[in-house]
Amino acid sequence: MKLFKRALTALAISVGVWSGANAADVTWRVPTSVPEGSPFYQNFLERFATNVKVITSGRVEIQPFGAGVIVPALKVFDAVQDGVVEAGHSTSSYLVNQDPINAIFAGFPGGMGPDAYKAWLYQGGGKERLEKLRAQQGLKTMIVGIGSSEILAHANKPIRSAEDLKGLKYRTSGAWAEVMRDYFGAVPTVVPPGETYTLLQRKGVDAVEWAPPSANMPEGFHQAAKYIVVPGVHQPTFMWEVVVKQDTWNKVPQDLKPLVEAAAQLTTEQSLDFFYDADMKAMEKYRGGRNEVITLDASFIKQLSDAGYDWMRKTANAQKAAGKPQMAEVLADYEGYHRRWKAESGYLIRD
Repeated sequence: MKLFKRALTALAISVGVWSGANAADVTWRVPTSVPEGSPFYQNFLERFATNVKVITSGRVEIQPFGAGVIVPALKVFDAVQDGVVEAGHSTSSYLVNQDPINAIFAGFPGGMGPDAYKAWLYQGGGKERLEKLRAQQGLKTMIVGIGSSEILAHANKPIRSAEDLKGLKYRTSGAWAEVMRDYFGAVPTVVPPGETYTLLQRKGVDAVEWAPPSANMPEGFHQAAKYIVVPGVHQPTFMWEVVVKQDTWNKVPQDLKPLVEAAAQLTTEQSLDFFYDADMKAMEKYRGGRNEVITLDASFIKQLSDAGYDWMRKTANAQKAAGKPQMAEVLADYEGYHRRWKAESGYLIRD
């Protein structure tokens, strides 16, 4: 009986401690740029919220919100800077028109694939360069999600060569939109993610690009258009961030800051593995269905990649000539790491 009472006492104490630990010291409302329930919402933001809760023992609460619930899909960064919400989750792809340096961190045609990119960010200094860029905007940033390669297009028309891109009405964003227009004569349009399916189904555009195979599948693009074009040379990988005003971050207790950052990196590692596995299954379904999967030949892939890098270099040089050398500096570092990866990764077994 004494042992039983001691056990009950110990349990009561542990429950009390756990309840206290779970009383959140920090609560952030975090809107994202995709609708609630989308793979990015679940695999990036909801996973981050769960990891933060576990790692901080409930002392930090992340409250996810889908696009449009609090702020419009393409206004997440603005909402954080304006103090509308405590934090936001989005991709710098939507900031390229404001400052083209964001294309380096969003992913661009011809750039690094997921594994090389992740290594550059976490080991090669890329993360520090991103943090410096956001600090200039008064923001603290955490990488929360690196994606696998995207599908280049779900299309109502086949795409096999540069000729097929001329006049193509194409839903896209970021650097790829600029490359499509300036180098290949396509007609890019940017719309929020939630509007993409309707645009494709009603043939308001000829083609769309959005995400990796598994994230596109629940959107139903394969049902709206016959052709699936790969590989995703336009977006070999991509990165999403959670941004917080620096003043908001400064108020987080010092012992919690490294835990929240650890949760962000854990989320990034887990979510990339999830995409790799889910994409494989999605491609198997695509190939077994009604769609025709078009795999671009090597010469066309190189043409697209070269155009992407050429746009990046020209844009960086124009920025430098205008007294803004930062893009050229970051791109040079990125390119150097990319060259080293390609030159020294021949020892890797990739399958």
